[in-house]
Amino acid sequence: MTTERLTMAQALVRYLAAQRVEIEGEEAPLFAGVFAIFGHGNVAGLGEALYAARNRLPTYRAHNEQAMALIAIAYAKAMNRRRLMACTTSIGPGATNMVTAAAVAHVNRLPVLLLPGDVFAARRPDPVLQQVESFADATVSANDCFKPVSRYWDRITRPEQILTSLPAAMEILTDPAACGPVTLALPQDVQAMAFDYPQEFFAPRLRRLRRPGPDEGELAVVTQALRRAKRPLIVAGGGVHYSLATDALARFAERHGLPVAETQAGKGALPWDHPNQAGALGVTGASAANALAAEADLVLAIGTRLSDFTTASHSLFADPEAVLVQLNVQPFDAIKHGAMPLVADARRGLEALEAKLGDWRAPSAWTARTRDLAKDWNAVVERVTRATNAPLPSDAQILGAANRVAGPRDVVVCAAGGLPGELHKLWRTPSAGGYHLEYGYSCMGYEIAGGLGVKMADPTREVFVLLGDGSYLMMNSEIATSVLMGRKLIIVVLDNRGFGCINRLQKSVGGESFNNLFDSVRADGEVPAIDFAAHAASLGALSEKVAGLADLEAALERAKAAERTSVIVIETDPVATTAEGGAWWDVAVPEVSERPQVRSARETYLAATRKQRTGG
Repeated sequence: MTTERLTMAQALVRYLAAQRVEIEGEEAPLFAGVFAIFGHGNVAGLGEALYAARNRLPTYRAHNEQAMALIAIAYAKAMNRRRLMACTTSIGPGATNMVTAAAVAHVNRLPVLLLPGDVFAARRPDPVLQQVESFADATVSANDCFKPVSRYWDRITRPEQILTSLPAAMEILTDPAACGPVTLALPQDVQAMAFDYPQEFFAPRLRRLRRPGPDEGELAVVTQALRRAKRPLIVAGGGVHYSLATDALARFAERHGLPVAETQAGKGALPWDHPNQAGALGVTGASAANALAAEADLVLAIGTRLSDFTTASHSLFADPEAVLVQLNVQPFDAIKHGAMPLVADARRGLEALEAKLGDWRAPSAWTARTRDLAKDWNAVVERVTRATNAPLPSDAQILGAANRVAGPRDVVVCAAGGLPGELHKLWRTPSAGGYHLEYGYSCMGYEIAGGLGVKMADPTREVFVLLGDGSYLMMNSEIATSVLMGRKLIIVVLDNRGFGCINRLQKSVGGESFNNLFDSVRADGEVPAIDFAAHAASLGALSEKVAGLADLEAALERAKAAERTSVIVIETDPVATTAEGGAWWDVAVPEVSERPQVRSARETYLAATRKQRTGG
């Protein structure tokens, strides 16, 4: 056996560079690069190895460890989990800054390889700078925080351990069912240790993502259930995109006359104006999709976790006899809520169902009702997104202006606050990949970093990042990274002077406006006048503040024509929100309160909980 003496860091980097992936018949590197913020836990070992491999495995730098991991996660999502990135940090705060990002990837089932530096395995210089010491367990380091939010976790305490750990990590990262974040903690002394590695370990490896087909028994049961259905509804989740199954879904829905509702992750599975499109579903949903869900006697959920926002906290599917079918590559999801499981890749599952169903179609009256409801909802969208002369525009009007300027291949990016709700039911997505929302973890601060990841995935598409002032203040440093990298973003900051979304939620459950809007923090009414445009300019972006919707559309056109990241700031109404659409969300209201508003909200809450499905 031929061997080569390398440090563990050199061997790790060479192995990553050798991984390839097949995407619809085309071959590409599995890893698009490594984001690195160097410190004393990784600069000597991994830093030297990355420098030597910079022409084969690009290294990028960012300004915040959480943000760089969010960039990598958004990249993987935009690539439908076919390609991914790695991220490396120093020990201590550099590492723990990535824990939130690991949770984002874990909840959303997205692949990212996290390589935090760790303390010395040999322990000779302990305690080192930034070391977290446990009085009861000498093996603990800050990197143990990654365990609950990693699909696979290992600490490499010997250089030869990567011979087994790296293949295991690659299996998780490229498995459609197990996909998620992998953390390999790298003690800084072990990064520098050498070992005689077999050269075959670094041979190029072409990975083809699995497409498991359905079990014939499960397929037969689901087929019979569909044939009996009179009011069937499809719920399209993110798995439709990850399986590259949007065309298969369109054929299936058209052939069998089925309405399609979409989750946040599934939005864009059908174009917004497709005849079978019922719109957004759930708490942030459209009235058309929610009405169909309430009447459906069978729900075919494809590639979705069916979170509380999608099911309106288990209150949306109102027919007590309704059958729930879960077509999902992950058995954990396929059996949720007492569902009838169909464990398979989304595309293969749809193709198998279509073959079994033959010429069966849903009743024509049900298909016609879908189109009537969708027509009514589209009229609502036109009305609420139209410009008015209100002193401050609503979120709906802002996104309406952006939607009118965005081209058919452009992408909108968002994550948190009130905007995801408005975007889900109002944004018109003409093509797959045009809607990028992180709403599994709804991580404030994802937006700008995520937008950069989307832009890196496809530089030919314009990327519109919409976010509130709260998210902007949480994390904005990657504006500078986008300018540094020459990856242009169009960023719109909606300034409602605080956390407007949670303020509205606070009041809806009987609370007083407290500690959310700036003017609820200062009793004297003196609030900070934050100049977001000046701040963005200081980070290298083109920037301007606009006064109204007409000025906003003109500024967006200028931003599209520009070659550099642009930030556009506009003040918005913190109270206004779209009343149409939506559904109940279970937010527990206190049983005891001195305030009558809370007691009244509690009564309303208890009445709503009686509509929740139980037992599955």
